[in-house]
Amino acid sequence: MAIDFGRKRCGIAVTDVLRIVANGLTTVPTASLPAFVADYCSKETVDAIVVGEPRDMKGNPSESQRFITPALARLRKAVPDMPVVLFDERFTSVLAHRAMIDGGLSKMARRDKALVDEISATILLNDYLQSQQL
Repeated sequence: MAIDFGRKRCGIAVTDVLRIVANGLTTVPTASLPAFVADYCSKETVDAIVVGEPRDMKGNPSESQRFITPALARLRKAVPDMPVVLFDERFTSVLAHRAMIDGGLSKMARRDKALVDEISATILLNDYLQSQQL
């Protein structure tokens, strides 16, 4: 499972059992995330949670890290036995917008921030899966 954290909502993606392809699952309000993840993990097989780690162009933690740290603590409390892996999320939103354009989505559809978050989580999970194959 991958999570693209946001102040208002989080995009969530999951992968198939063989860890070949990531697919967008949904977006949930950030405040509801711990309960959603705990419920999902109780019903489905999840090996780890990959969380997008915001970094600036120099590789330093970005300004939004201060919002993610407390949210991550709440998530870890909700699923204490689940490994949580931080993974660099630079450019995922840009790539999500590019994927939407390349996919032929209308300008109006591309304004759907929830869809951008879900696609960003999917890109994050695909990148993570590829990094594990090296």
